[in-house]
Amino acid sequence: MKQPEKIWIIFGLTSIIFHIFLIFSGLVPNLVSRPLHMALIIPWVFLYKNKNFSKNIISYVFVVLGVFCCLWTSFNHELLSDQYGFLEGDFQTFISLSLLLIVLEMARRSVGWPLPLVSLLSLLYGMFGNFIPGEFGHPGIPINSFLGTLTIAEGGIWGTLTGVSVSIVAIFVIFGSFLNSGEAGSGFMNIAIAFAGRLKGGAAKVSVISSALFGSISGSASANVASTGMVTLPAMLKLGYPRRLAASVEAVASSGGQIMPPLMGAGAFVMVELTGVPYNKIILAALLPAILFFFAVWVGIDFYSKKYDLKPINKENLPKKSLVLLTSIFFFIPFSVLLIFMYIGFTPQYSAAVAILVSFFLLFFNIDNGFNFKIGLNRFFKACISSGSQISLIGSIILCASIIIGILSITGLGVKLTSFIISASGNNIWPALLLTGLACLVLGMEVPTTAAYVICVSVAGPALVDMGLELLQVHLFVFWFALLSTITPPVCGTVFIAAGMVSENWLKVSITSMSLGIGLYFIPLSMIANKSIIELNSTFILSILAFVKIATGLTLLSYSIISKHNVFLRLGGFFISIFIMFI
Repeated sequence: MKQPEKIWIIFGLTSIIFHIFLIFSGLVPNLVSRPLHMALIIPWVFLYKNKNFSKNIISYVFVVLGVFCCLWTSFNHELLSDQYGFLEGDFQTFISLSLLLIVLEMARRSVGWPLPLVSLLSLLYGMFGNFIPGEFGHPGIPINSFLGTLTIAEGGIWGTLTGVSVSIVAIFVIFGSFLNSGEAGSGFMNIAIAFAGRLKGGAAKVSVISSALFGSISGSASANVASTGMVTLPAMLKLGYPRRLAASVEAVASSGGQIMPPLMGAGAFVMVELTGVPYNKIILAALLPAILFFFAVWVGIDFYSKKYDLKPINKENLPKKSLVLLTSIFFFIPFSVLLIFMYIGFTPQYSAAVAILVSFFLLFFNIDNGFNFKIGLNRFFKACISSGSQISLIGSIILCASIIIGILSITGLGVKLTSFIISASGNNIWPALLLTGLACLVLGMEVPTTAAYVICVSVAGPALVDMGLELLQVHLFVFWFALLSTITPPVCGTVFIAAGMVSENWLKVSITSMSLGIGLYFIPLSMIANKSIIELNSTFILSILAFVKIATGLTLLSYSIISKHNVFLRLGGFFISIFIMFI
């Protein structure tokens, strides 16, 4: 093992121990845990993927400065709590500006320019918005109070959203890393192949099932494409699938993983924090719409199978039943432990910690020769590195998005934008929803899904609630629409990755993806028109009837878009589908 790899294993293990320790340690002040969380992220962002360690002095400067600022904030949390977000002296101003600069640079290195640019514009608005005339200006905020609220209080980078990253998202990232490092990783794929491989268009349907299983845990549509796509894309191409269709199936199915309970890529827990709605109620509300999404993709694959005469996976390439059973055990045991502990009343964090412990022991077992300490140790090292890397990516996004959320609150801009949505829509719900959906699409092109969801729901959520929608209904609607940019041009991350993996034109892949992922555009709107679809726990019969109604509409919609039949017949199918879903 090379020396740098050993260092990252230690860093990853430190991050795992820290986040698990927080669960069992009782109350740790937020100005201690959240800065330490950022301190653990910083080396991964600036050094892990940097191949020229010795040459890039700037990266080391960022690491030393960033870790120092975070540690200083943690060690002085009692002093800072008494200042109520007001900076005292030049040194504290230096700490504040350094933290903001480092958060912006972390986001830039992790996900590119768009998100930090949006945050930078927000900072400029906070400092100079008093020069803007009219209702979108603000009266001005003392610079010491503005910067202090963002960096030494819990109104900015140490706010609620970062708290979600520390206490919930990180622990589920660790859980996913442990699962994927062992036999459970192949268990996803074997279950999918055994279930769908023999069907027409079987290779595509395998992609749908495996992406739904993997995506719910991974929390990243891009990571989903890169991981499951390594197996599913070559299989589809080998069976003669058109490249654009193969890439589209993987891109769409991977995007859907983030709306699939029980974890929803940790989005369910972000929603718990923002809405105060219990976790079990959120996953029940999200369940039927998520199934509808994958149903629509499944139906679309059936229509494409007829169009291109797509064959099932060859019988000799299907896994043996014994192999499926054995590998699925490695997946079902930790997942069952997680769900059972949550069901009997433990917190999601505690339940995930227990499931991680179970997953850790399972790393040392494999289907070939039972217990193997060496293989298990190597898997554990892999899980440590994967955990640290993934926590740093998501943490960087959330810290940067927290700047925007903080400024919306400090300046009152969030309230003003909410009022604008209400007035621009004439206080009518459907125009307001379409405006919100458009905002989600545009913002999602610039920032990652989680950030787009949080920002949009902070701005538009209150307006939609004021118009009579329920809070959870609004959050699910915005959460779904924040995903639109994953497959919609001009910025469609999953499409770019999948298209690159099969060497196909990304625009062709995106157009096919939009036809397969049609549910992503219509199901959120149908959740508004058919409220009972998200009330499975209270109106079971009505929920099932709504499910059947929307499923019928989606089938006709897919037919009208994908089928080769008479254009007038397809046009009729389109209008009938809209009538069924929304009337």
